[in-house]
Amino acid sequence: MKVWTLDAALQRCQWPRHFREILSQTILTGLISDPYTASKLINFFTRSSLVPFDYSLRIFDHLHNPNPFTWNTIMRAHFELQNNPHQAITLYKLFLAKHAKPDNYTYPILLQCCAARVSEFEGRELHAHVVRFGFHQDVYVRNTLINLYAICGRMSSARQVFEESPVWDLVSWNTVLAGYVQAGNVEEAERVYRGMPERNTIASNSMIVLFGKKRCVKKARRILDKVQGRDMDMVSWNAMVSCYEQNEMCEEALVLFVEMKASGVTVDEIVVVSVVSACSRILNAEMGRLVHGLAAKVGVEDYVSLKNALIHLYSSCGEIVDAQRIFDDGGVFLDQISWNSMISGYLRCGSIEDAEKLFYSMAEKEVVSWSSMISGYAQHECFSEALALFQEMQLHGVKPDETALVSAISACTHLAALDIGKWIHAYININKLQVNTILSTTLIDMYVKCGCVENALEVFYAMEENGVSTWNAIILGLEMNGLVEQSLRMFADMKKTKTLPNEITFMGVLGACRHMGLVNEGRHYFNSMINEHKIEPNIKHYGCMVDLFGQAGLLKEAAELIESMPMAPDVATWGALLGACRKHHDNEMGERVGRKLIQLQPNHDGFHVLLSNIYASKGNWSNVLEIRGIMAQHGVVKTPGCSMIEANGIVHEFLVGDKTHPQISDIEHMLDEVSAKLKIEGYVPTTSEISLDIDDEEKETALFKHSEKLAVAFGLITIAPPTPIRVMKNLRICND
Repeated sequence: MKVWTLDAALQRCQWPRHFREILSQTILTGLISDPYTASKLINFFTRSSLVPFDYSLRIFDHLHNPNPFTWNTIMRAHFELQNNPHQAITLYKLFLAKHAKPDNYTYPILLQCCAARVSEFEGRELHAHVVRFGFHQDVYVRNTLINLYAICGRMSSARQVFEESPVWDLVSWNTVLAGYVQAGNVEEAERVYRGMPERNTIASNSMIVLFGKKRCVKKARRILDKVQGRDMDMVSWNAMVSCYEQNEMCEEALVLFVEMKASGVTVDEIVVVSVVSACSRILNAEMGRLVHGLAAKVGVEDYVSLKNALIHLYSSCGEIVDAQRIFDDGGVFLDQISWNSMISGYLRCGSIEDAEKLFYSMAEKEVVSWSSMISGYAQHECFSEALALFQEMQLHGVKPDETALVSAISACTHLAALDIGKWIHAYININKLQVNTILSTTLIDMYVKCGCVENALEVFYAMEENGVSTWNAIILGLEMNGLVEQSLRMFADMKKTKTLPNEITFMGVLGACRHMGLVNEGRHYFNSMINEHKIEPNIKHYGCMVDLFGQAGLLKEAAELIESMPMAPDVATWGALLGACRKHHDNEMGERVGRKLIQLQPNHDGFHVLLSNIYASKGNWSNVLEIRGIMAQHGVVKTPGCSMIEANGIVHEFLVGDKTHPQISDIEHMLDEVSAKLKIEGYVPTTSEISLDIDDEEKETALFKHSEKLAVAFGLITIAPPTPIRVMKNLRICND
């Protein structure tokens, strides 16, 4: 075989047999030792699927003096074909040891290897070699240097290389612009973009992407409109649709997509995912189905990212059957996100059992899987299950994320599981996890609701910067624990920090005034909210003021406020007035309000109970029986009082008259002991709390079987002094 026939033979090579014949001929004729011939073979072998990569290495090792082209070819093959940039750089060291001379193609390959490894140190060493061998004026080499420094986050170095370049081509401008885009530096990116002698579509698309990430939607749209007059490609459309979707301008995203389709632009999976996500945000299942059909038509339906977006769309819109169908048909195309999306979809639709089955059938569970399930339990008030799964997560050695921690702490709050909550807080501190606004707010909420104000304040003051939600949690928590003056002082401190209060803040402030009956102060803060802070009062603010007036005995003013409300009074507002009527024995107004409310809300148990209690306080048992008959007729059942207490890490629940607890005998014995000691101290039971036509002795017995009293008795026999006994109840604690 002659050298000049090798190219023709390689062009005809289509089968492994042909390759073996060519290789044999080069070996027999001795051409294998010729650098040019070997380079041609190596270049062909590295790019052909017919030949194992090992053959290229064997030929390369056989050469005594490979030329720069051969070295470059084998290094490029390691980087591009074998995904082994480290080995390419190792070969370069051997290249130097053999005193070979690099050319202007050598360093771009090696600098790309450093960029792939994000290895700034090796890149700087190569930069020194570039200067040493005189390639620092080569625009191709300089462009790869700019790209390397940009990828390593060293934009000052990238900009220096750019500024020192004797020639700037379009790639130079685009590369330095892409670096600023990647760094999220809008100001510098705009400066480079404006300075470009020619702004091509690639540069414009980069700016649209950057503006989308930085919520500069108008700027992104202006660039798109300018591109439309030139060479607008599919990426331009995709970037703008994604920009709208990322910034929750979903209607605009859908309109632009329709315009894109009408313009005859090819649709790919990227834009379809953005549009489906936009449909999910606004719960537009109909449009989502149309896009789904289009995806199937253009052949992108099997992309896993699209399947995940569709699962999220259908489950968000309550179409869980369609989500399940996509998941079941996914097969090998599914990934962890698919499983997590389906679990979240089941939980979103309330299908907890289906979510559990899917969760426990997963071969591998990542932190998102655990967090989704724990969060779902908490959202559906399965608090015990949430904590149990959180503890199981610990046993599997999975480090919880913010979602899991917030959900677990929230579950502790609802279950009054203070010991477990403290353990989670200690876990956060020991592992030096970042406590952001959401997590700190959840911790404060747990502590204040469990009566641990000092712990809550400790969390609050440990934060470097508190957001409005954190301030709200501490203001509401102090008010809830009766520390009204401290709560109002905290509100004053909040204003000093220039943190703007919101409607929730004023719920805490007005609640503090209500707690202590501070009518004038309540009026002041209510007016301040409207006039100074320009916050429109909502139904809860009005309800709080009605309760404030009512508790202070200003029933007429409370009724007038209800009449002046710009919205229809809700259940809580009417209930506040009705409760105040009972407290201040205005039975006439109470009966009138109660009768009216029963007509408006025949299924609300609270109104029936309050009106029944008003009649009972007057001894009007016939009306009590009438109200109970109405309740039975409408199937209204009074929400039972439930009290919870934590002892030795276990949460115990008690209902009124509970006989199911295994220690009930000891509990009742303790209740008798407490009752006897209280009577010695002069205690007289408030039997008016019992709305039954029975004698006082029976009423007294009924009082002592209230759920919170059972819980306290259990605490006395279980919790060793001086540990406080903490009881949480779903309803108000009885006055007695």
